[in-house]
Amino acid sequence: MRKVTIIFFDAGGGHRNAAEALQGVLESQSRPWDVKLLNLQELLDAIDVVRRATGIRIQDGYNLILRKGWTRPTPQLLVLLRSLVSLYHPRVLRVLEDYWAGNPTDLVLSVIPLFNRAIAESVRQSLPGTPFVTLLTDFADTPPHFWMEPESEYLICGTERARQQALAMGHPKWRVFETSGMVMKPKFYKKPVLDRAAERKRLGLDPALPTGIVLFGGHGAPAMLDIARSLSQGNHPPLQLLMMCGHNRKLQAELKGLTSDIPMFVEGFTPHMEHYMSLADFFIGKPGPGSISEALQFHLPVIVERNARTMPQERYNADWLQEKRLGIVLSSFREIAAGVEELLAPTNFEEIRRHARAYSNQAVFEIPLILDEVYQSHVPHSVPVSSPWTGMDPFGQGAAWAGLT
Repeated sequence: MRKVTIIFFDAGGGHRNAAEALQGVLESQSRPWDVKLLNLQELLDAIDVVRRATGIRIQDGYNLILRKGWTRPTPQLLVLLRSLVSLYHPRVLRVLEDYWAGNPTDLVLSVIPLFNRAIAESVRQSLPGTPFVTLLTDFADTPPHFWMEPESEYLICGTERARQQALAMGHPKWRVFETSGMVMKPKFYKKPVLDRAAERKRLGLDPALPTGIVLFGGHGAPAMLDIARSLSQGNHPPLQLLMMCGHNRKLQAELKGLTSDIPMFVEGFTPHMEHYMSLADFFIGKPGPGSISEALQFHLPVIVERNARTMPQERYNADWLQEKRLGIVLSSFREIAAGVEELLAPTNFEEIRRHARAYSNQAVFEIPLILDEVYQSHVPHSVPVSSPWTGMDPFGQGAAWAGLT
């Protein structure tokens, strides 16, 4: 049995989600992979200088910034984080080398940024011959020293932009793999079979009105109140909203108490986001890679904002949406009423929805094949520019192969 160690942390939800999604798919298949998840934050707690000084882990501080919407200073914070990682590089390297000495593995897969130089060097020193793979969970890199490093051995990219960044850095083509998108949990491929009209009616919504789902991660965001107020009073086509507040009970109560001229269903945390995605016609939210990918999986046109508050690693996501004609990008959610009007204009909506329906992301099922190829051979070989697995339907012809039927 081959051992693969997937390194993640909990700064935001996307890294853990990617690790757990891959673990689930690898374990469901007949492939001989024994999967272990390694939370790097827990491994590095003893040398976390921020935790020593403040009592707060770096990842917890990051998550607090997301919950509060304090994202404007993130470019400066990213510079500080890079400096801290560089300063503590020798200590991080020693911790990782000690870990590998007691926990050997046959392949290391990182789904985190910032620490890939240390991970690569530790694997080379402690596990010679063991391949190291970095899977970007962002649409593109945010150089320098974020996702891609000169020491990166293999890179898995979810967009052409990221692949080109890797090649421009000097990584050989045969060590750079491009998948058809970001990693999502397999449950988002199992679309619920339901009567949309009846289910909307059960939630107190109009079965016929265009329905937007508003989602800002697992803890919601204050922007959701502004969006609800703007759309309640704005001049736009008739619509209704599914407001997904996650764990933010205060936001949930405020939205439920809001006097609105449009129908709204307000929900707290739910493990069944795919159910609500199935009821929607379009998506409003932050330009996070996970949120965008999940919305597009349900063929939902996307509305996001891109401005000084947008985190550096998410700015290209908005550009990508415009390039692919998959949504509307606003300079501020203060323009949401105009953005919804633009999106729902019949010609625009049909074009964008057609593009959303054509977008196919099978990354979580493509990556096991890539890991097999990496494990089996480190000698130069030809890798197609486009992933040979793009377009596979894991619940159709490929279902038995994926191990999910």
